[in-house]
Amino acid sequence: MTLEPTETAPAPHKLKPAQRKAIVAGAIGNTVEWVDWALYATFSPIFAAQFFPPGDDAAALLSTLAVFAVGFLMRPIGGAVLGAYADRHGRKKGLTLTISLMAGASMVIAVCPTYTAIGVLAPIVLLLARLAQGFSAGGEFGSSSAFLVESAAAGRRAFAGSWQQVSVGAGVLIASLLGTTLTSALDTAALESWGWRLAFVIGGLLGFVGLWLRLSVHETEVFQDLTRHGRQRRNPLGSMLRDHPKAALRVVGITIAGTLIYYVWITYMPTFAHVTTGIPLNQALLANTLAMVVFLVLLPFGGLLSDRIGRKPTMTAFAVGFLVFAWPAFHFMAANFWGLLLIELIGVVLIVGYSANCAVIMAEQFPAEVRTTGIGLPYALAVAIFGGTAPYITTWLNTNDLGNLTWMYVAAAALIGAIVYLTMPETKGTELE
Repeated sequence: MTLEPTETAPAPHKLKPAQRKAIVAGAIGNTVEWVDWALYATFSPIFAAQFFPPGDDAAALLSTLAVFAVGFLMRPIGGAVLGAYADRHGRKKGLTLTISLMAGASMVIAVCPTYTAIGVLAPIVLLLARLAQGFSAGGEFGSSSAFLVESAAAGRRAFAGSWQQVSVGAGVLIASLLGTTLTSALDTAALESWGWRLAFVIGGLLGFVGLWLRLSVHETEVFQDLTRHGRQRRNPLGSMLRDHPKAALRVVGITIAGTLIYYVWITYMPTFAHVTTGIPLNQALLANTLAMVVFLVLLPFGGLLSDRIGRKPTMTAFAVGFLVFAWPAFHFMAANFWGLLLIELIGVVLIVGYSANCAVIMAEQFPAEVRTTGIGLPYALAVAIFGGTAPYITTWLNTNDLGNLTWMYVAAAALIGAIVYLTMPETKGTELE
């Protein structure tokens, strides 16, 4: 057993100064990591024609989104390789490696010549850079989740884990703000020639700031204790697969609905609304930005609620909510700023039920010696299959006059999530090994 019910004193709920510092530093570093990841989806409608043969904008956008999806294929590899690295050498070392890879890849995208200049080499460079970012992102979630949850007081694990998603959302928000600012301040010619490159340069530089922050934090006490007692596994991946297969499958099930709906709603919704309804991209990005602010504010409160009433009820509310909301959301979407904002706001309130819980509930499935690998690999597999393909599938449905089926795609994911959440064991109040 990796988790045992607490039978002694109630779990402490107050964070110590060192714990608060670790959570803040971990969240800020994670934020800048995800700025780089989110910039691709934010600016894909703008730079698509730069990397593929000119003349067919729809084909160029679909090709760019295909590269977006292919980048997700590296996430399971990153989750396995970088997760095992963090389980053997520490959460801190794992986090410094992931952010270095992400920032470097962003700078490569920023300076890559166009298809007109170097031909087929342009999409190849774009693909390689995105693969590097996918590898980095695959290791990032497991390392950052383990770091934050292990840094928390026992009765505040969901609250601490919620900051993993606060920082992810903050990264998406900054990318959206960059999109809103640049699309509003620059004309089309400037935006397509150098404006989108400026966004990637900023993202890369922020990544190196995040690297500095991560170098300044201490390793978690949980991993230090693991080291003192010589409990690191020589092959964390093999140990996780052999000893904890049910926990790994549960992580996949937990992730399916959350990642698919998250990527449709938060990462790709501005592009989807722009393409399907004709609403100006800057208005769609502004609606997304405002919804993201609400989302970020609510996430820690979602974590506190989970620490109080449990993981199952809060996650079930998310899934059942989208079963009810999917059809009206897509049916009533139109080229109207306020209507789109309302749809986005309702969606992000529901997503809090998943995002405030995902880091903590996955960390609670595994012992410390395989925790990062146990979180990273199955989570990345589910994200690659269900999250990475979501923008492509929704765009494909729309371009083939099947956009009216998008709500069913979201509702099916929500149904799977509801089944998983209702049948999984409750882990609130258990001891983190």
